[in-house]
Amino acid sequence: MAVFLFNEIIFGPVKSRRLGVSLGINLLPLDYKFCNFDCIYCECGRTYKDKFKGRQFHKRKEVKQRLEEVLSQMKQNNNPPDVITFAGNGEPTTHPDFAEIIEDTIKIRNKYFPKARVAVLSNATMLNKKSVFDALNKVDDNILKLDSALDSTIKFMNNPLPNFSVSKLVENLKLFNGNLIIQTMFLSGRYKNKSADNTGDNEVFEWIKLLKEIKPRQVMIYTIERDTPSKGLNKVTPNKLNEIAEKVKDAGFEVQVSI
Repeated sequence: MAVFLFNEIIFGPVKSRRLGVSLGINLLPLDYKFCNFDCIYCECGRTYKDKFKGRQFHKRKEVKQRLEEVLSQMKQNNNPPDVITFAGNGEPTTHPDFAEIIEDTIKIRNKYFPKARVAVLSNATMLNKKSVFDALNKVDDNILKLDSALDSTIKFMNNPLPNFSVSKLVENLKLFNGNLIIQTMFLSGRYKNKSADNTGDNEVFEWIKLLKEIKPRQVMIYTIERDTPSKGLNKVTPNKLNEIAEKVKDAGFEVQVSI
């Protein structure tokens, strides 16, 4: 399967299914994925932990300079973004200067496009680091992953590093007091001769129970769009996604469906 990696620090703008016209920021290496998850569906490919020791993050100064250059040019061209999104080749909050780069980004955004939102797509595993938690509380769209309420499903689908637990994740998510968006990837198909499907009634029921604890201001649900590194995975049908969305609405949450 093809692997989709971002080969620039600043990429786009691109039309995002969920966010609109998005200018992307990739804080991670350009030639491989750096992440503390190894999701079976990730378009960036698999996580190779042997590369962690020699990791090279982009310097804060370089990110700041490049973002200013791009936004200045977009201002001259009268080409405003809807959102500036931290995404890229893995987990952005693993960058050692993540909090400081968020501060830089907000200042530069305010200078050129004050109406643009700042968003972070994260797996929420670094929330135990106070600087990361505080930085995520400052952005407009704090979008955090929760693919299942079941540890067994998370382990199978997301392959987190050791010592991960859903209960700990949820306790950290609750600390935002609703200032967050939950994003969930729904899959069907098979992986390693096992069902890779988190759309079943019990899965969705337990997941919505956690949403009621976390109380996010919005829920984003979506399915795979590009090639995945694992064979046998399928898109969830629009009917199934909309069925899940109705259950989320019935639970009292705003929901965005990306098909």
